[in-house]
Amino acid sequence: MRISRKKRPEKQQIRFKYNEGIRTLRLKIVDDEGNFLGEMDTRDALRMAEEQGKDLIEIVPKGDLHIAKITDYGRFRYQKEKEIKRQKAQQKKIEVKGIRLSSRIGKHDIDLRIRQALKFLEDGDKIKVELTLKGREKGHPELGKEVLDNFVKEIGDKTVIKIEQPVSRQGWKFFGIIAPGQTNFQNNQEKAEEQNEDVPGL
Repeated sequence: MRISRKKRPEKQQIRFKYNEGIRTLRLKIVDDEGNFLGEMDTRDALRMAEEQGKDLIEIVPKGDLHIAKITDYGRFRYQKEKEIKRQKAQQKKIEVKGIRLSSRIGKHDIDLRIRQALKFLEDGDKIKVELTLKGREKGHPELGKEVLDNFVKEIGDKTVIKIEQPVSRQGWKFFGIIAPGQTNFQNNQEKAEEQNEDVPGL
């Protein structure tokens, strides 16, 4: 039997020519702060970078004269990788996750679903919370709505959320949709980017 294996997405390579890898004979030079230092021969720019204990990086390999920056290559590369990760995070496809409750749900199960909801929100996903009335529960629909309202309130007490669809009733079902608050989502993305990162050159 043939087993299909999905290929892992290739990591985007960050490639910049730097130091002796630069082949252009003359360059426009900017310093670490982005200040324009003028045009100069590549060997003179290399000597300047070496005197400062930094690297010469070709950052714009286009035009009549390419642009190079005098800075630390390790830090420069780290910042570029961080920018790419942030762009990928912003492009993440937002999913709507479902969580089902019941009018008779116990505290243990509520706590379990709250932890699950918090994880979904941290990942940037929305949540559709549903509660369906069954049997005798249909005689006391207010109890079902109270469970759902309390669930949403408790999540809101633990993290920043946005109510996209307030709890409402449709037949014998109550439902509501919540999303991560923008501040909360951005903070979680920044923490995720910084975890287990080795910051070279700092």
